[in-house]
Amino acid sequence: MTAHPQTVGEALEYCSAALADSDAYFGHGTDNAWDEAVQLVLSVAELPLDSDDGVLPHPLAPDALARMQALLRARIEQHTPLPYLLGKAWFAGLEFLCDSRAIIPRSPLAELILNEFRPWYSGPTPTRVLDLCCGGGCIGLAIAHYYPQARVDLLDIDPAALQLARDNAQAMGLADRVNIVQSDVFSALRETRYDLILSNPPYVDSQDLAALPAEFLHEPELALGSGPDGLELTRRILQDAARHLADSGLLVVEVGNSWVALEEAYPQLPFTWLEFEHGGHGVFALTAKELQDYGARPA
Repeated sequence: MTAHPQTVGEALEYCSAALADSDAYFGHGTDNAWDEAVQLVLSVAELPLDSDDGVLPHPLAPDALARMQALLRARIEQHTPLPYLLGKAWFAGLEFLCDSRAIIPRSPLAELILNEFRPWYSGPTPTRVLDLCCGGGCIGLAIAHYYPQARVDLLDIDPAALQLARDNAQAMGLADRVNIVQSDVFSALRETRYDLILSNPPYVDSQDLAALPAEFLHEPELALGSGPDGLELTRRILQDAARHLADSGLLVVEVGNSWVALEEAYPQLPFTWLEFEHGGHGVFALTAKELQDYGARPA
């Protein structure tokens, strides 16, 4: 490994080795040192992330090299997640503005969006969709991008996160097709019913929250923790979701490692646990009928 990389290929080797030798934690869009090096180097070189091997001999300009070194140092020494350093993140094939106003996009729900919600949603083409606990807006805005026939509402309690969602909507040319509202779960809604409600709410339990790697401490705690068992917000979602779903509607919620506690708390609910080709776990689906038939009261 050269100590002074001059090309994209050398820079990739340099960054990958430095990251692998560090105690950096990978969990904000990548899960290994090489993929993180690819994002870092190609971003500073202003090359597409899906570039092929043909870019490896591409010379790295001195200013790009200096920026790479500064970002790599901050990533390793300060444990700042790379998307915050770059100011951007990728979700469902789209680029989003990303900063500490909201958690970094990384939900497996991206795969569900790209697969047209199949095979779990069987209703008509969705025209009303809710992104609940939207953070910086990646889920709802990705839906608005890929489903131009849908009107999408984005709700969150955090005004800082909502402003980031508005910034993203503006940057993506979607501001006139989405409705971004401050709301404590469903409180700002009246009788609106949705074909799809998707939510990636806070779901980290108190034990896991206390043991999170340093990278997560850069993210807003409000968007991570949700009570002793991680289900404080999810209970409220289950309590009121049925009255905001169309008859053929579907609720999809990510609860991560709190899925075991959720099944114990609601043994009567027939959760369908989604499987993802590209990784991810702890995402359940419930139809409007299942919520109505079984009731969403904890045991």
